[in-house]
Amino acid sequence: MKIIPSKFEGVVIIEPDVYVDHRGFFMESYNDKKYKESGLEYHWVQDNHSLSVQAGVIRGLHYQLNPKAQSKLVRVATGAIFDVVVDIRKSSPTFGQWIGVILSESNKRQLLVPKGFAHGFCTLVPNTQVLYKVDEYYSPEHDRGINWNDPDIGIDWPTSTPILSEKDKIHPFLKDAEINF
Repeated sequence: MKIIPSKFEGVVIIEPDVYVDHRGFFMESYNDKKYKESGLEYHWVQDNHSLSVQAGVIRGLHYQLNPKAQSKLVRVATGAIFDVVVDIRKSSPTFGQWIGVILSESNKRQLLVPKGFAHGFCTLVPNTQVLYKVDEYYSPEHDRGINWNDPDIGIDWPTSTPILSEKDKIHPFLKDAEINF
């Protein structure tokens, strides 16, 4: 397993060991011992799975407030996404900055998103399935979001005509969002 750091402390790209032969492939999508040996100590409590039937679906930017904030370990089972992380830690020198990473069924990369970051993704192909682990249960009263198209953040999404949920259409911009990180 290879750990690739990003410009944000704690946000890392994980490249699992993949064993390919004439039948297909095998990989450990998660191994608690190997993650802990790499300094990635999380207690995952819930697995989430989404299917987006069209390319251009944007889900996010989502986060939960403390004390129910969530870290996420994101991967793609089928299809491909442009996965985005935004630093929402008010005292961070990178507050409001973002990174984007391609996660796909072919590259098998995973993205670790710690607490203090908003997360979202855009599907690049139809029928994309995203799986992610979280270290805190979903809490509707702590659930928050930031507008996908916040001009102050300036995410370079791979679509100009996103398919959004009603909830994601009305998230505030970062400057107006409720944040306690």
